[in-house]
Amino acid sequence: MSVPRLHPRTIEAVKERADIVDVVGEHVVLKKKGREFVGVCPFHDDKSPSMTVSPAKQFYYCFSCGAGGNSIKFLMELQRQSFSDVVLELARKYQLPIETLEGPQQERLRQQLSRRDQLHKALALAAGWFRAQLRTAEGAGALAYLKDSRGLQESTLESFGLGYAPERWDGLLSHLQQVEGLSPELLEAAGLVVPRRGGDGFYDRFRHRVMVPIADRQGRIIGFGGRSLDGGEPKYLNSPETEVFEKGKHLFGLDKAANAIRKDDRAVVVEGYFDVIALHAAGITNAVAALGTALSSQQITQLCRCCDGKRLILNFDADGAGVRAAQRAIGEVEQLALQGQLELRVLHLPSGKDPDEFLKDHGAGDYRSLLDLAPLWLDWQIEQVLEGCDLSKADQFQKAVTELVALLGKLPASAVRSRYLQQVAERLSGGQARLALQLEDDLRQQVKGQRWHGRSRRWEQPGEAGLRERAEAELLRLYLHCSSHRGLIRAELRRRELDDFAISHHRQLWASISALEEDNLGVGRLEAINRGLDPGADLADLDLPRLLSDQLLLVDAEVPSDLLVRLTPLLEPSDVQRLSLENPLLQLRGATAALERQRSLKRCRHLLNAWSSQRLETLERCIARLLDDTQTSVATASPTAGMDMESRIDSMFADLNRDALRFQDLYYNERKHIEHLDAQRRASYEDVVNQDSLSA
Repeated sequence: MSVPRLHPRTIEAVKERADIVDVVGEHVVLKKKGREFVGVCPFHDDKSPSMTVSPAKQFYYCFSCGAGGNSIKFLMELQRQSFSDVVLELARKYQLPIETLEGPQQERLRQQLSRRDQLHKALALAAGWFRAQLRTAEGAGALAYLKDSRGLQESTLESFGLGYAPERWDGLLSHLQQVEGLSPELLEAAGLVVPRRGGDGFYDRFRHRVMVPIADRQGRIIGFGGRSLDGGEPKYLNSPETEVFEKGKHLFGLDKAANAIRKDDRAVVVEGYFDVIALHAAGITNAVAALGTALSSQQITQLCRCCDGKRLILNFDADGAGVRAAQRAIGEVEQLALQGQLELRVLHLPSGKDPDEFLKDHGAGDYRSLLDLAPLWLDWQIEQVLEGCDLSKADQFQKAVTELVALLGKLPASAVRSRYLQQVAERLSGGQARLALQLEDDLRQQVKGQRWHGRSRRWEQPGEAGLRERAEAELLRLYLHCSSHRGLIRAELRRRELDDFAISHHRQLWASISALEEDNLGVGRLEAINRGLDPGADLADLDLPRLLSDQLLLVDAEVPSDLLVRLTPLLEPSDVQRLSLENPLLQLRGATAALERQRSLKRCRHLLNAWSSQRLETLERCIARLLDDTQTSVATASPTAGMDMESRIDSMFADLNRDALRFQDLYYNERKHIEHLDAQRRASYEDVVNQDSLSA
């Protein structure tokens, strides 16, 4: 969609409203330092915070690369958009009046905003009706549940706007349709009603449930969570995703908790609605919940914007699902935590209780004490590895060591890594000091050697991040606009293990593409295409650029969508980019080989470093040791005693230099793979396919 010419009044309003800390903080984790904020610069390969953001001057500046400017320039540079695009996005985000110099385009934008206003109105009216039903005779059971079973006071019921959905098929539908004059189609779009299977009408989505309204940061109702009162499944029924409600973008209770998070300088993230409600009722008002999904990067960014110290405490349930949810949340912020840009802790309450249960038995004071003692995420993960593990059994001991080595290998700082290596060695040794020292040295060697996969950014060279971004963009542009080759592209990406895109906005777009295709073809069919078992001809029938543009057209006003602002060049390629699509198979070969080659080069750098760090025993030293051990070998009937001298020297050399030789072999194997990739890039696509088929 071409951007209309914006009126100067709109531009000035955006400049006044767009706060530099808010704008930059949505893309970079900022940490307060005096009167200013610092963060990792997104405009170059920054390993430590070198960018300063000044709220007083409304200006940002990077002392390493020299990037600087105001909020609008930051977004123009980061998102590679025009001035008008950025101003329009900010105006929509802050709900500022949009005045253009072209009437039809202005009217279209107003219609889009009007539609969202209608949905918010319908949801607000529904929330009021649910609250009213809680005070009727029909809602007496729900009110008793909230007061007696949950122990909630009237003030808490009012603060969170709790209500009741009667056990009727069309109670809400009839009220909103007849009294408020809202159409069933609008109510369906708001997620309040469901169409009947026969297509002859609608019925209420929520029936005989305690209703919990979900609000955005501005306090507008965007959805509901309904708790079953009769044991029916599902126990919790949530609103579906709508134009105003995306679960991964919102946090339950954040509208009420934001000020407390700032004051306490930390946020507590729990699993359920009633955990948040119980904590707020107990005076712990810096608690939020993740709406039944794993904590997403966008939700984490929102929380980090609320507290200068970037301190998060995850208090999920201690069951398997809660542990998995905590692990997924850790995965979202692991890199930030490793860089010291965020403090992440994990709290599991005693006896596996959730916060609501714990507060009833112990009170707010004990809960706050446990929050203060919550372990750092890495300490918690170490305990998860060792929990229930019998270290006296060889198989369980080896399994624990393997997992711990993989965990500690992520630590970039040698001082921190040494501290954790010592800690883990002591745990594994069972308190035996000499064994602990041996284990610590062994773990250190394994940690050095296990990070050879080539994915660590440590082994990147300047310019490679840009190369990877360009190659991934080429692949996505091919997939979107060369529809007849989609099945082949999917199979090639899976075969080369390149379908986990490294660039975050590319990964988001690929997830959206896959979701659209799964809806049309089914999960099983799409997986068969990925494996090359199905040619995937039906994929060409989907107009993905149009479907994605429609899906991303209306952006949530609170959190701007990277998929809209970063991926426009992919959805709408330039004339030059369209020319490059004329030979899609050659471009597919080049882009995939470039990405795989880059990964192999990073592996080579790591292996070369690991190889060079090994102490190499020379042949002369092997001969000297062999002469010293000759008498011992004869006396003990050593297996090498019957060998000739040359074979014994070779055997000892290989044994003493086992690790160095292993790294040497891995390095040369990787170099051979790079040569193979270079041959692929020089050959035609058909030759490559035939060659791979023969080798398979």
